[in-house]
Amino acid sequence: MVQAKSWILAKHFDGFPKNSDFNLKVEELPEPKNGEVVLEAVFLSVDPYMRPFSKLYMKEGDVMIGTQVAKVIQSKNSAFPVGSHVVSSCGWRTHSISDGKDLTPVISDWPKDVSLSLALGAIGMPGLTALHGLEDVLGLKEGETLLVNAAAGAVGSVVGQIAKIKGCKVVGSAGSEAKVAFLKELGFDEAFNYKTVSSLEEALRKASPDGYDCFFENVGGHFSNVAFQQMKNFGRVAVCGSISIYNDSTPQIGIFPHMTINHKQLKIEGFQDTRWKHKDAESLKRLMAWCKQGKLQCREHITKGFENMPAAFMGMLKGDNIGKAIVAV
Repeated sequence: MVQAKSWILAKHFDGFPKNSDFNLKVEELPEPKNGEVVLEAVFLSVDPYMRPFSKLYMKEGDVMIGTQVAKVIQSKNSAFPVGSHVVSSCGWRTHSISDGKDLTPVISDWPKDVSLSLALGAIGMPGLTALHGLEDVLGLKEGETLLVNAAAGAVGSVVGQIAKIKGCKVVGSAGSEAKVAFLKELGFDEAFNYKTVSSLEEALRKASPDGYDCFFENVGGHFSNVAFQQMKNFGRVAVCGSISIYNDSTPQIGIFPHMTINHKQLKIEGFQDTRWKHKDAESLKRLMAWCKQGKLQCREHITKGFENMPAAFMGMLKGDNIGKAIVAV
């Protein structure tokens, strides 16, 4: 019998999450049936989407949603032999049983010198989100100027690097001097700390006086309203997230930029990476190739210990991480 631990949503978040919103549950797993496997978590992901999705798709008492890289430790399914590794969407669990339908094997020729944790980051959902946002939503072209906010995060840092691979000018916004330094290490043409600039409008104009062809939006709120004013005519905006408003108890009522959108004839599109799931195998190989070539740097912020899942999640929402936030079991 395998003892499994899981983190439960004890209470829906009211504002910023608190430790009391989570409960740790311990249970014994039954033996796997024919066609099933027992998984042991190796790395778990904490991501911004978990905050709004918990309200949309979870009820109190559910296991917290999320993905993990897991090792198969028992198998009665020939497609997943013991010792193989998979990406699972089973949530915040140390161990789980699966019939295999929700499992994605890691790339078969995953290099031994590349950490499997990247399957939750640059060579996983965040990397795919960056790639599809740039190519399939924005249609980014060589020579264009791209703005990305939350640029030192799991998605934003990959966005900027892929845009540089494509021969674009990249401007990034982040929330600390350490993050700005990181963006410059990655090759961003311009980077600034939105918390310390005297005027966001002036900072954006100084970084690109001619404006922006494309905007990869991760933040929402005030930043969006100001950035829309800096877009070129016929500019394109990919709305990936809005982390600035995820923890609001009362929905923000901001400036409505409809006149700007109309006047500049902007194209604005929300998206999720799952729309292009049929392209995942090819896209992951491209991301891995860039990583192996040194064109894609993959910074991680690793917290050790399954017991620290809530702390890692809350730290990520506060912006403690540079790059992808990961929990190593």
